[in-house]
Amino acid sequence: MKKIEAIIKPFKLDDVREALSEVGINGMTVSEVKGFGRQKGHTELYRGAEYMVDFLPKVKLDIVLGDDDVERAIEVIVKTAQTGKIGDGKIFVTDVERVVRIRTAEEDEDAI
Repeated sequence: MKKIEAIIKPFKLDDVREALSEVGINGMTVSEVKGFGRQKGHTELYRGAEYMVDFLPKVKLDIVLGDDDVERAIEVIVKTAQTGKIGDGKIFVTDVERVVRIRTAEEDEDAI
């Protein structure tokens, strides 16, 4: 099993969710996060004063999948979330040792 953490632009969330659902990937956790990388923030005007916004709003998707579904999910996320502009985001893939569904005590892939 693997865990995909995808950091994407907020306006791409619905498109990515729908595209993942179309290929049979339905379960995910979504968090509103802030951060920056090469994009390095931007300046905004507030009450006549200009100030630097270092942390930009992003959305983080956490998806746990069986090994067979990981490449397909990555392809869908990249294809759907990509705008071609700086700040499109990143995808991190890590191993998951164990999953337990609390309600039924099912484990691993049965619990996903």
